[in-house]
Parts: sequence; structure tokens; C-alpha cells
Amino acid sequence: MSKPRSLSLAAYRVLSWGGAQQSIRPDQPRPDGELVWVHIATRDRLRAISDFCLRLQQARPGLSLLLSAPPEIDLSRWTGSPFPMVNLPAEQTGAARAFLDHWKPDLGLWVGGGLMPSIITRAEERKIPMLLIEAQLDVVLSRNARWLPDISRYTFDCFEHILTTTDETARQIRRMGVASSKVRKAPPLQFSPNPHPWPEDELIETNHALAGRPVWLAARVQAKEFISVLSAHRQALRILPRLALILHVADRAEAAPLQRRLETMDLRCSNWDDGGPIEDTTQVIVSSEPEDLGLWQRVSPVSFMASSLERGAGGQDPLDAVALGSAVIYGPHVDIYQTVYARLAEAGAAHPVKTATELGDAVVALLAPDRAAGMALAGWQAITEGAPQAERLVDMLQDLLDQRSNHDARP
Repeated sequence: MSKPRSLSLAAYRVLSWGGAQQSIRPDQPRPDGELVWVHIATRDRLRAISDFCLRLQQARPGLSLLLSAPPEIDLSRWTGSPFPMVNLPAEQTGAARAFLDHWKPDLGLWVGGGLMPSIITRAEERKIPMLLIEAQLDVVLSRNARWLPDISRYTFDCFEHILTTTDETARQIRRMGVASSKVRKAPPLQFSPNPHPWPEDELIETNHALAGRPVWLAARVQAKEFISVLSAHRQALRILPRLALILHVADRAEAAPLQRRLETMDLRCSNWDDGGPIEDTTQVIVSSEPEDLGLWQRVSPVSFMASSLERGAGGQDPLDAVALGSAVIYGPHVDIYQTVYARLAEAGAAHPVKTATELGDAVVALLAPDRAAGMALAGWQAITEGAPQAERLVDMLQDLLDQRSNHDARP
């Protein structure tokens, strides 16, 4: 390490001192064998990165993974990952050292922004290979150290490889003085859905019962969305008189009351959970079992991803529906899935709506065979485009792990 760099880091660490008072007592031991530490800056990337980690683990049996989130994050809201997850300690020199002393990662992968100089530079000093993907110009500096203009460059320079999602970000990182050979543009990692298979006989029977009829699915509908969904269905029925709606409710307790409500509205319905048959005159099929969505997404060329028209429910992940060939409609309140929906909408695989009227119009428009097929193809292309990037990154990480293992094995 050059003298100017040593002086800069020394000054930063003095100004960031305080970790000795923040003792770290991990509640889980370090697993045996190789360990890759993966830091995720934002919650919306958790599913895609967890999916990538599963790929990496399959390619390298015996590998353990530790996921981390920023210090201030409430981990109870970051659910759904099969890997252990911890908060990084605050940006303090002693705390960063204690984290690395306990976990002893063989490799680090940082996803996104919020770079923390203390832990990143300490990892480099311990010769832990570090990669930065989906890089952003976002470095977390302690308040007293913001006058150090070059600490951001030193932090970026600790990474063996830096992948950015835009050419402009790559240019700005190079302008800091980071070697051009380290920096390149690459697409972000994407979640690759793998829906559970469905019994062929039941799928054939259900398709036969609905044969020749236009069908749409409203998935995980909240009680406060019932009126909007049913209004949209009535509106669409004026154009498509044989249209069938599969109304999948988010709360199982709502299924029976909803059936009675439909009967008072003169809508002919069948309760799928009770074994009700789908007849040629059935207008609404009520369903509530979460696992049945795999069937409905297979038979419905159009799926409205509910829990999104009204605030509060937070939306739902659309990728299984897309993987099963369904064109997607969604409301404005999709919260943590906003990035996913925006990507699908940009690809032409998803259509946003704000009102019941817009929903009814979208159902009619998207049920045109050429439109539904085009959106299904666009969706499939969108969710598979990241596969080559994931494979390249797996190979890159394996190479670095092999190099470290070979170096440690030398006498």
C-alpha cells in the first residue's frame, strides 16, 4: 500500500473510531469450510441475489453463504432468503475488524451502493477478494471524515472487479483513478423463477372445462379490491360475454362470503375449494388456496396481480405468472416489487392500471390472442436475459475462490 494511501486510511480510521464500544457478539457460529459473504444494499435485490447464491452453491458443493444488510435495516422485513442474514456493524474501525475476525470470509460480493470504507479496506488488507456488482457512486462516510476527498477512490480500488449497470457510472469510477481494467458494464442479476410442476391430468381437465372461453385471473385479491375487480369483470363481459374470471382471494376466510355476495349480484359462480364444477355458464370461479395459483397461471393468458390497487398490501411478485406464460396487469401500489414491474413493463410484458375501468379495458385488450402471446414472449425473454450474466459471475467467483484456496495451500 502506498504511503499517501496509508496516511489517508489512517486518518479515516482515527476519525471513524468507536468500534471498541460497539462489541459484536454474533448469535451464530461461522460454518466450517469456504464462506462467501454477500452484502445487499437494498431490499428489492434480496430475491434475485438469493437466487444467484443458490446457483453458486449448486456449482460449488460445500460452500456456505452469509448475507448482510446495512446497519440500520430491520431484518424482520427482509424475509424469504434461505441463507443466514446479519446487519453489518456501523462504520467504525473496531466493529469492522470484529466482524471480519468472526466470519473470516473467503470472498466478498457487494451488491449496489452504500459502500462502507472501514470494512471494505479491512477486507482488502486481509487479502479477502472482493467484487462489486451493480455499482453505484454511493460511499458511506463518517461525518468527521467527509473532508478526505480520496477515500471514495481508495474504497472502490479495493475491489478486484467492479460491474456497473450503466456506462456513465463506469466512466465516473474510472475518473476517480480506479484502473480501467477493473471496471466494466454488465446487466443486473435477475431472479429466474422455477414454478412447481402441476399434475398433467388436472391441467388437461381444467383446460377442457374452460375450452373456447376467454379467461383471466385476479390473483391474491384483497377484500377492499373485490368491488373494483368485479366491476372490471362486468365491464369486460359486455365485450366478451363468455368471459370467465378466476377470482383468487388473499384471505381464505373471504371465499364463502364472497360466493354469497356474487350470487346476490347475479353472477354465476363456482367455489373451486369446495369442489364446485366449472360449467359453460360459470362467470366467476372463486379460489383461495395459495398453491392453486400454479394451475390458474397456466390456464389464464392474462393475470391481474392484485394486492396492488389499494394501499397497504404491498403488491406481489409477478415472475411465476410470467414464467408460466401469462401477460401481467398490475396496480400502482407494488412497493418493493416496483423495479420488477418497471422492467417487465419496459419489456412489454406487463401493463399498469390505476382504476377498475382501466382494469376492465386492459383485460379486454390483452385477451386478444396476438397481444397475449406477444406479452408472454416478451416476459419470457425478460426473465431469461440475465442467465448468461449469472453464469459468468458464478465462474468469476469460482476462479477467485480457487486462486485463494491454491494460495493458502502453498507451503
